[in-house]
Amino acid sequence: MDFQLSDSQRALQEMARKFAREVIRPKAAHYDETSHFPREIITQAWENGLLNMAIPEAYGGLGLSHVDQLLAYEELAWGCAGMATSITANDLANLPIIVGANEEQKKRLLTPFTEKFKLASFCLTEPEAGSDVANMSTTAVRDGDHYVLNGAKCFITNGGHADQYTVFATLDKAKKHKGITCFVVEGRPKGLTVGKHENKMGQRASDTVALTFEDVRVPVANRIGEEGEGWRIAMETLDNSRPITAILSVGIARAALEYSLEYSAQRKTFGKPIREHQGIQFMLADMAMNTQAARLLCHQSAWLLDQGQRASLQSSYAKCFAADMAMKVATDAVQVYGGYGYIKEYPVEKLMRDAKLIQIYEGTSQVQRLVIARELFK
Repeated sequence: MDFQLSDSQRALQEMARKFAREVIRPKAAHYDETSHFPREIITQAWENGLLNMAIPEAYGGLGLSHVDQLLAYEELAWGCAGMATSITANDLANLPIIVGANEEQKKRLLTPFTEKFKLASFCLTEPEAGSDVANMSTTAVRDGDHYVLNGAKCFITNGGHADQYTVFATLDKAKKHKGITCFVVEGRPKGLTVGKHENKMGQRASDTVALTFEDVRVPVANRIGEEGEGWRIAMETLDNSRPITAILSVGIARAALEYSLEYSAQRKTFGKPIREHQGIQFMLADMAMNTQAARLLCHQSAWLLDQGQRASLQSSYAKCFAADMAMKVATDAVQVYGGYGYIKEYPVEKLMRDAKLIQIYEGTSQVQRLVIARELFK
């Protein structure tokens, strides 16, 4: 085991940290308050190589390892988890292509993202099929050299701004997961309707919408994998993406800890800074300890993936522990601030709202525990 970062990794980390400090964080409160989409900032992220980090070099991308991506995404989430989520959405949407597409599809569908600024959305969740993915209702019917998609997706990140959609639909609902197939929808074809932007509690800088597909025609050439392989592609995608989602929690928690350390040194009660009270010291110690534990779980799962090993168990460890940890750390940060922590003028209440979403999306903390248990039973 080697916990040292290479020179290139340190340079990547510092570049992402500088971008988060100078570009993201100064605007974070504004976008949280207005819930406007920070397109300009995400475009700057693309210009700095902080978008599409998973696209292999063969298709014009950086081809960063999972560990490398984690180093960058922790910094971005430290700046603003909502913006970080919108930045990671491209990698999530492109991962099914990376893990399941043929060579021609990879060149055609991935390369354009490295040539100009484009956004993509991952479309799996439905109103009746969130945790229960096999209950999917969006259908795909073969019609000559096309498939016709009908159905609805919800909670789609960047859905209102995307140029490409990775969509999962079923060829036969009676087959449950064995009927699910993956498709790539390019542009905004006839029949694709974008719903209103959801007014979320947290991560308000990320765009979240519902999508409706009414007789949307998709070329057979845009089917990723074979018919019925969508479930496998989706699960492999999530195994690869969960360490990244988990590291967003670490970025949130680190920000909460840093704000708490700063405030507890300034705020005085009973004649001394509150950080000199043992009750506060114990809270700060737990915040730091659990943030580091989550970071190590994230890096272990990412390292396993970089070695080509299966990491379903470790990815779920990381996602579940880190999400629950960030919620606890952010809540404790509000407590350290006392009454001021509950006021929007101060930064920690946003972190608490942002952290909550990571316990829900890309597999709830309860679903992660189911995955963990099933892996243990094997």
